[in-house]
Amino acid sequence: MARKKFSGLEISLIALFVIATIIAIALIVVLATKTPAVEDISDSTSTPAICPSTTNPSDSGKCPNVLLIPNNRRYEFTGPTVSDTLIQVIRKSNNNNNLYGHQTFFMCIEDTSGKSFGVFLMNSNAMEIFIQPTPIVTYRVTGGILDFYIFLGDTPEQVVQQYQQLVGLPAMPAYWSLGFQLSRWNYKSLDVVKEVVRRNREAGIPFDTQVTDIDYMEDKKDFTYDQVAFNGLPQFVQDLHNYGGDVHHVCVYVCDVGVPLFLEVLTVYPDFTNQTALIGGQNECSIFPSEVQYDGLWIDMNEVSSFIQGSTKGCNANKLNYPPFTPDILDKLMYSKTICMDAVQNWGKQYDVHSLYGYSMAIATEQAVQKVFPNKRGFILTRSTFAGSGRHAAHWLGDNTASWEQMEWSITGMLEFGLFGIPLVGADICGFVAETTEELCRRWMQLGAFYPFSRNHNADGYEHQDPAFFGQDSLLVKSSRHYLTIRYTLLPFLYTLFYKAHVFGETVARPVLHEFYEDMNSWIEDTEFLWGPALLITPVLKQGADTVSAYIPDAVWYDYESGAKRPWRKQRVDMYLPADKIGLHLRGGYIIPIQEPDVTTTASRKNPLGLIVALDENNSAKGDFFWDDGETKDTIQNGSYILYTFSVSNNTLDIVCTHSSYQEGTTLAFQTVKILGLTDIVTEVTVAENNQPMSAHSNFTYDASNQVLLIADLNLNLGRNFRVQWNQIFSENETFNCYPDADLATEEKCIQRGCVWKTDSSLSKAPDCYFPRQDNSYSVTSTNYSSMGVTADLQLNTANARIKLPSDPISTLRVEVKYHKNDMLQFKIYDPQNKRYEVPVPLNIPDAPISTYENRLYDVEIKENPFGIQIRRRSTGRVIWDSSLPGFAFNDQFIQISTRLPSEYIYGFGEVEHTAFKRDLNWNTWGMFTRDQPPGYKLNSYGFHPYYMALEEEGNAHSVLLLNSNAMDVTFQPTPALTYRTVGGILDFYMFLGPTPEVSTKQYHEVIGHPVMPPYWALGFQLCRYGYANTSEIRELYDAMVAANISYDVQYTDIDYMERQLDFTIGEAFQDLPQFVDKIRGEGMRYIIILDPAISGNETRTYPAFERGQQNDVFVKWPNTSDICWAKVWPDLPNITIDKTLTEDEAVNASRAHAAFPDFFRTSTAEWWAREIVDFYNEKMKFDGLWIDMNEPSSFVNGTTTNQCRNDKLNYPPYFPELTKRTDGLHFRTMCMETEQILSDGTSVLHYDVHNLYGWSQMKPTYDALQRTTGKRGIVISRSTYPTGGRWGGHWLGDNYARWDNMDKSIIGMMEFSLFGISYTGADICGFFNNSDYHLCTRWMQLGAFYPYSRNHNIANTRRQDPASWNETFAEMSRNILNIRYTLLPYFYTQMHEIHAHGGTVIRPLLHEFFDEKPTWDIFKQFLWGPAFMVTPVLEPYVQVVNAYVPNARWFDFYTGEDIVVRGQFHTFNAPFETINLHVRGGHILPCQEPAQNTFYSRQKYMKLIVAADDNQMAQGSLFWDDGESIDTYERDLYLSVQFNLNKTTLTSTILKRGYINKSETRLGFIRVLGKSTTPVNVVTLRYNGNQNSLLKFNEDNTKTILYIDLTQNSVTLEEPIEINWS
Repeated sequence: MARKKFSGLEISLIALFVIATIIAIALIVVLATKTPAVEDISDSTSTPAICPSTTNPSDSGKCPNVLLIPNNRRYEFTGPTVSDTLIQVIRKSNNNNNLYGHQTFFMCIEDTSGKSFGVFLMNSNAMEIFIQPTPIVTYRVTGGILDFYIFLGDTPEQVVQQYQQLVGLPAMPAYWSLGFQLSRWNYKSLDVVKEVVRRNREAGIPFDTQVTDIDYMEDKKDFTYDQVAFNGLPQFVQDLHNYGGDVHHVCVYVCDVGVPLFLEVLTVYPDFTNQTALIGGQNECSIFPSEVQYDGLWIDMNEVSSFIQGSTKGCNANKLNYPPFTPDILDKLMYSKTICMDAVQNWGKQYDVHSLYGYSMAIATEQAVQKVFPNKRGFILTRSTFAGSGRHAAHWLGDNTASWEQMEWSITGMLEFGLFGIPLVGADICGFVAETTEELCRRWMQLGAFYPFSRNHNADGYEHQDPAFFGQDSLLVKSSRHYLTIRYTLLPFLYTLFYKAHVFGETVARPVLHEFYEDMNSWIEDTEFLWGPALLITPVLKQGADTVSAYIPDAVWYDYESGAKRPWRKQRVDMYLPADKIGLHLRGGYIIPIQEPDVTTTASRKNPLGLIVALDENNSAKGDFFWDDGETKDTIQNGSYILYTFSVSNNTLDIVCTHSSYQEGTTLAFQTVKILGLTDIVTEVTVAENNQPMSAHSNFTYDASNQVLLIADLNLNLGRNFRVQWNQIFSENETFNCYPDADLATEEKCIQRGCVWKTDSSLSKAPDCYFPRQDNSYSVTSTNYSSMGVTADLQLNTANARIKLPSDPISTLRVEVKYHKNDMLQFKIYDPQNKRYEVPVPLNIPDAPISTYENRLYDVEIKENPFGIQIRRRSTGRVIWDSSLPGFAFNDQFIQISTRLPSEYIYGFGEVEHTAFKRDLNWNTWGMFTRDQPPGYKLNSYGFHPYYMALEEEGNAHSVLLLNSNAMDVTFQPTPALTYRTVGGILDFYMFLGPTPEVSTKQYHEVIGHPVMPPYWALGFQLCRYGYANTSEIRELYDAMVAANISYDVQYTDIDYMERQLDFTIGEAFQDLPQFVDKIRGEGMRYIIILDPAISGNETRTYPAFERGQQNDVFVKWPNTSDICWAKVWPDLPNITIDKTLTEDEAVNASRAHAAFPDFFRTSTAEWWAREIVDFYNEKMKFDGLWIDMNEPSSFVNGTTTNQCRNDKLNYPPYFPELTKRTDGLHFRTMCMETEQILSDGTSVLHYDVHNLYGWSQMKPTYDALQRTTGKRGIVISRSTYPTGGRWGGHWLGDNYARWDNMDKSIIGMMEFSLFGISYTGADICGFFNNSDYHLCTRWMQLGAFYPYSRNHNIANTRRQDPASWNETFAEMSRNILNIRYTLLPYFYTQMHEIHAHGGTVIRPLLHEFFDEKPTWDIFKQFLWGPAFMVTPVLEPYVQVVNAYVPNARWFDFYTGEDIVVRGQFHTFNAPFETINLHVRGGHILPCQEPAQNTFYSRQKYMKLIVAADDNQMAQGSLFWDDGESIDTYERDLYLSVQFNLNKTTLTSTILKRGYINKSETRLGFIRVLGKSTTPVNVVTLRYNGNQNSLLKFNEDNTKTILYIDLTQNSVTLEEPIEINWS
């Protein structure tokens, strides 16, 4: 049906009808005679008024109509009127009890245009308001007249402003009154008040005001104080004022306490409408401050309240006390809890003016305060209010209950009083009545920090609830401190809002609908609110909740704390607000003035100011700022203030001073400007004053994760105009490679892929083809935050996924974040619908998360556009992981994820050679795929460690493991950022929060397993060579080393000892090797043999290793067959003569046997491997350790003997990572990727997925077999490694070169493998390939003497390079340096134990100990052994000095014992040819032992202590000692643990564990004290084993401050405690 069209006449009549209706609302009255209840209302003769029409019924605001019934004229109040116009919202409460105030104003929104109206009934008689869903409002009033005022505005805020113009604009509060306040009814004594102040100050809680309730009074009488319980109150108040700049004191003034009359205590009530009473009150107020210097008055009980009904004699039965109609008020009795209605005041009968009592008292109190504090604003807090009370006083919402419902209602109450013109309002935080709970109080403190009037107050008889009462380290204290600090930061903004309330009538705490009236969703929001137009506050109001269903209005919003832009807009969201969080969001388009906070406003007002600029979608913003002295009355009227307006557009901030007449304020300055929402990098900032030329400003940082620019040190003094400008550029550093493929990117390929091609021709290494900035391949369809983690579901954006990356995308993904520990979390992305390969490496993680919210070091957020995970360190707010970047892909054989880094300082990822410990972020890509590849720049090598540690700008550290074993590469770029690309599996990340580098490393090691504990002898020097011709060569070497008296412990043979390189055989030239091994083992030496994994299958004679392997099905096979995938490695064919003229490839084809690779994942393989090792040991020759080589696995053919694999998709995946031989296939020199391996649980996996685990899978079976075979601890050295492998073995850095640049890279390798949890590491000393030269080998021997794994090893057909092979000078140098190593072995061994027990590093980068010294972040040519011993080698040819960094500690020259008197700087040290620089750190005690030929003999020598005093003559150290070879001595308590301590002139030892005693090994012979005081020593005494003060031999060198103590004659062993004193 067509709609009826109205004629012009009809439209005019409708308009007239609407106008008439509005007039009717203003004129018709409600008579409260015997009106029936709701159900009977239709029978009344009342005439309903009509709601103003709306343009569309569906948009109606449901304005309540007003039902008006005639009434007789009684009393007309002619009180507060000013002029005309103002604002806003009316809310409803489930509690229908009449409370303290009498406010008859409501506001109604008409439609989404914002048009609104307000209605105010000027009537002070008792009344009731009835609201029904029609919607109709009915007034029923008991007297007076009907005097309505109607306000019509274009917005709700405008209506409220109009109303406040009528009743009076709110008072301008004193600045300090906006601070936090503490109060309680009945502190009982001044001592309790002092304790409250003390504990909250100690907890760092910002607060300005300490309030005392009536308990401070003498017998609860106004203007007195109890001089017994509150003795000293005046001085205490003065002390509060003096504390760091003013803590204010507010006294209670209760109007119902008067003077005793006769013998009965009676109460009389002042008539504040009487001028005589007014003068008397002023006099009392003015006298009392001479005793107690209060700062404000809290007027309570002024409804007026009484504890009896009416009077002591009741009330007269008349129409005033018992009117014909009694509204629905408390007890249905007019004088319930108050005085009789026929009492008389100056303004009239109590019946008429009862509701004006609090109003009149506020006026009187204001006048009295003006007399007490001339020209000061003071502070008045009133419980009872009437229209216009806001001109005189603040209000609190009364005696609420400690309940979640009351906390929620407080928002409604606060917003209503904002409408009523009383913006300085709040509720009693945590509740007044009833016991609060920690959770309720914590959530209420979060909310209360944003009440305009913020006070924590509760009643007598309940526990204290001030924040610090809950404990200094409680979550409540931390949360309260945090949000009150934010409040104090925002006080300039809040104060400016009060200025605008005072001048214009604007609301302070503002309903959402006032700003977003176009959105009907905002009309019903009453559980969140705004500060002014710009700060959205979303509290948690439900018990046990950590998620709030919050409506986010239609604007740009930023998280206040991080500055990050939120993706929400005009939508309801589940906002995750864990235990210590409240939702705070800044609205785009506004500029907020802030100030550096302090614990009081007096202190904070002296601090620098700042601005937060929140840009809207047009990159613009506006704001203002009001400033005066904060306390003088009428500064605005007198012009004594500063006023600013701010605006931003086109990357320019204009700071315009529109008024400046407060000279003292001009000493303050805007120091910082924080700009939120800058999408591009800022590289330039300029500043100008008063239209002067712009000048460059250098102190700024741009946070790309949060898109925040922070400009610091601006010094823009108040009173002047300024302009700040910045640029924005799209930096190439923000580009992420969209074509990382092996083939060269071209513009055509790039565009075809859907990416962006770089148009400029710069020489930068940035990618030519990069992802569009808006790339977002996956949408977040759901996110669920919980106390233990986050889950999110992702859906492929098929409509937007125009970028075609290698392989097929997975359509549905699951994100799972687990908060395992307070310092460790896991985040995982996988396909929830189809099981994909996951790494079968066990980690030590809790079965269920054990973190607690309050103690977690991190927060996690799922970002939506683009999808990403953001992890933030709580303590600094620093984002340490941010994968919300273009390019995320999760395809079947191509997974890519990028993350921003918090700084350029990143360490780790291996195993691949690079030029510094810190990774180079200048567009470098590093591949990871285990391969038999000698170290070379960017060449992926033997191990696979997708782990890094990163430093943050504040000096904190974190580390990240990606648990993925597929081939991958990692790109570093100067953003700083990194990109992972892997060809399979899932993304399974683990992050460790530290916060220091060493602690972060320990946390990682806790998860992957602590490093293996090597036997003591394994710390001795070791010799090996590939190419020993026979046993005689080894015997000659051994004899030469012994003859030269050069310490060494371990001899090796490479594959030469085998028959045709077959495992578990001995070749003809080495038939006497077993006897030689037995001989040297009898002389204290140890022997290690090599084993390769490949087993020959071409033998013509019985070869048990292969035959038993076949029987036990241990070899890797082609999938779904029983066929072995044959390869060729070292074993030669039987019965052939090797032609040495052939090339390597020709020799492989002609003479290498078919070899099978054992599948070490299988349980049967471990058993087979162990049997072969046991049989070899028992039947052929003894050994003490095993060296497992070629286990990447390495092959001399590509995939199989035919060089042809069967699955191109796996061997040549759609994306081939940036690896060595990138185009030759993953099977290059290894197995085919499609071969099948079987996990211990029977699961079949592809070698494609587990290739990088091959060496890892061999390590534990080998370690277990070694210990089972020898019954001793032993050591396993593996070439290929993976995380967790350090639990079972060590690693050497592979087949390096005899070159200077390989020597310095060995330090990098050692430090990296220390991070990786494989601390027993070292390089081939003097180099493996090529002939070493004398000078190089000299310096390398000096360095290698301090490798944990110290072995000299080289290849066949090069010169000998062992220490005895050069000359006597070389031998002497080697002997001396190895003697130092052997001297320090007890310290080294103790350090190895420390990391075995607790994780961490032995070869320790300087930055791990001195992370607060930024120069250490770049250092890699020096290192520490543990915390106390610094090694500074010479790494360049033909130099005899070395420039080194000396960290900020006391350091002693190891050789001379002298304090080098250098710290915290670079220094050039002399480094003669035969010397390496070694230094001992003050504050540490190093256990030592005299050296010998090998550790068997050295362990029988005297122990020694090096005691290096720090600046305070203090030092500590420890010794771990066991038999050096038994298995699990620490785990079985079979060890000795001694703690050493130096305190000034007393050295003591404490026995922590006495599980191993061998007195011949622990005789203490010598002590060297370095850095003792310069006072000469006269006597040294010993207390030991019951002997008191035995004299000890000593001598000292006072020029070097060294004390030498000789105990060789005293039979002291370290199993007993010792005390040595000198004086």
